[in-house]
Amino acid sequence: MRAHASVLHLDLDAFFAAVEQRDKPSLRGKPVVVGGVGGRGVVSTASYEARAYGVRSAMSTREARARCPHAAYLSGRFDAYRASSAAVMAVLRACSPLVEPLSLDEAFVDLAEAGLPDLELATVTAQAEELRARVHEVTGGLTASVGVASSKFLAKIASDLRKPDGLVVIEPGTELEMLRPMHVSVIPGVGPATVERLRRAGVHTVAELERISQDELVSLVGKALGQGLYHLARAEDDRPVVADREAKSVSVEGTYEHDLTDRPQMTAIVTRQAGEVAKRLRSHGLSGRTVTLKVRLYDFTTLSRSSTLPAPTDDPATIARLARALLTDLDTSGGVRLLGVGVSGLADWIQEDLFATSDEDAGESDQAPADDVPAEPEPDQAGAKWTGTAWSPGMDVVHAEHGRGWVWGAGKGVVTVRFETAETPPGPVRSFRADDPELSRWRPPETEQPDPQ
Repeated sequence: MRAHASVLHLDLDAFFAAVEQRDKPSLRGKPVVVGGVGGRGVVSTASYEARAYGVRSAMSTREARARCPHAAYLSGRFDAYRASSAAVMAVLRACSPLVEPLSLDEAFVDLAEAGLPDLELATVTAQAEELRARVHEVTGGLTASVGVASSKFLAKIASDLRKPDGLVVIEPGTELEMLRPMHVSVIPGVGPATVERLRRAGVHTVAELERISQDELVSLVGKALGQGLYHLARAEDDRPVVADREAKSVSVEGTYEHDLTDRPQMTAIVTRQAGEVAKRLRSHGLSGRTVTLKVRLYDFTTLSRSSTLPAPTDDPATIARLARALLTDLDTSGGVRLLGVGVSGLADWIQEDLFATSDEDAGESDQAPADDVPAEPEPDQAGAKWTGTAWSPGMDVVHAEHGRGWVWGAGKGVVTVRFETAETPPGPVRSFRADDPELSRWRPPETEQPDPQ
């Protein structure tokens, strides 16, 4: 444990949804849900307006639509998310050379390496406020919740205490006083199954957990988790902030001599690949938040779809479930040359039993051509005619006459576009044929990242 509160955790608030609201004026202040938009889709992020109706990350899109039918359901724009994330990470790295990104929307920062005149409470608080202000500036208005404490564990807890757009600094010496009244689920790795086991043992709060011996905890929840809970219940966490992880993602993909056309076969392959990814994660003591499916079609068009969990997992059934849901939303009727499953947003802890699904849902991969490569999409050229089989809700587009906008909805050969950008007021809505030659996908030009100073 550090003597000063010098570990900062920054978490961008409802990140994907907030980027969509920033770039789509008509959605500001309204419920927005980002994720799989099909019947078997999964919610990646919900705006706070949608959360008021009970919509949560990792919920099925079907349930989300039942709870909040009037929300805007968007498939996501990862170019925009990556650009905003890069701007935020540049700000953090300008502050300290030790920045540990956990995913696109959160990172740890070691303030002990930030060159501050001292690490007293007032100094680190001022630095945290300055970082929040810079993040708001470079992202065009996004907000971040920040926690500062003497360890990574406590800093992450602190950043959750005043969401959204909050700052909590835990003064050294007060950690246990803050931690003890909290429910045990505040500890990373304590999911529904572990909560239930502890409840049966009469343990509900961290204070009650602290009174249990290590041997008893091991017998209740297993060796690895039991030993971890024993130390975290006492606020003991000496993990350093690691600037560069050895791997950005763990993924498995296979290229096939003959195009795949059978959906059950593709589902089985994706399930097996998810199992292999989970096996590799566990062998390295890692977990991840973002599950990505990579598909290369018969015409060499490469598609990538991702879904982000609220907490890291290494569970094969969870990874397989999300990968299969992502596959469901893609049109693969023309044939598939490559399939791949990847997990990114790596961490060294897990959120156990997030979906409480059976291990029977996932198995180990037996695909021969498997490599650890990042499951990144291959972008089309900016302004190129969109050649996919469907227009995705939320996609950036440009029309030769009406200018830039985004896909409001599509189906039955028609695409509806709202013409507006982050710099305009809410714009008009117009519909076109899906194959209108004057309508194409829009991508931002390649630009250098602004100097965060």
